[in-house]
Amino acid sequence: MRVATWNVNSLRSRLERVIEWLQTSGTDVCALQETKVADDKFPVMAFEAAGYEVAFHGLNQWNGVAIASRVGLADVSVGFPGVPGFGDPTAAEARALGATCGGVRLWSLYVPNGRSVDDPHYAYKLEWLRALRAAATDELAAHPDRPLALVGDWNIAPTDDDVWDPAVFVGSTHVTEPERAALRAFTDDGFTDVVLPRTGPGVFSYWDYQQLAFPKKRGMRIDLVLGNDAFASRVTDARVDREQRKPKGSTTGQGPSDHAPVVVDLDV
Repeated sequence: MRVATWNVNSLRSRLERVIEWLQTSGTDVCALQETKVADDKFPVMAFEAAGYEVAFHGLNQWNGVAIASRVGLADVSVGFPGVPGFGDPTAAEARALGATCGGVRLWSLYVPNGRSVDDPHYAYKLEWLRALRAAATDELAAHPDRPLALVGDWNIAPTDDDVWDPAVFVGSTHVTEPERAALRAFTDDGFTDVVLPRTGPGVFSYWDYQQLAFPKKRGMRIDLVLGNDAFASRVTDARVDREQRKPKGSTTGQGPSDHAPVVVDLDV
């Protein structure tokens, strides 16, 4: 089974590219983030025409998550227990979606950005991660032998090796010790970063659109696949598809996201 995660940064803006990639990459299940589309406008028919069932959660033109699968789609969960909200009035955002696909349990996650360390969004990010950890730990305890992976845009670079120049990020979100500690807590609970051992350090998944970041290799590794033992033991390969960060044509739906897909192969 080939599983992928991809922050597409507006699904409708690059739908043609996403569908084409699904069909040509051999991907069986793809978790999508930052779809930026409300549920009533989600392009269901495009996925179904390509042979994929799709579950999605979008409230407006911000955030949004989805899971597309051609190996079954069951037990869909919108959000997780205890998920905090943000804003005034406080409300839960479309940032988490779970589903079981071909016997594998996946969560498509779009972790809050945090904005800046003195912004309320930063505290919200840490609270969101604590709630996710509690929910994931409960799910792991309830189904210890079921392959489970938390995948998506975590908006955290795990170590200094995961940013192009640590000095540039001093004092910024994504690299602070509280964020990294929150991420390490998942490892303590039995989740493993299954991609890093197969790519090595310095293989990024995100490059800003500004200042030629991609051709200058000024990226970050913030799109992660964390699997429990039952998932990690089945992983046979993993990679970042950098080709999908490159420009491709000029038609609507073909422009690149600022993230590249992260692909994991499983022996199921």
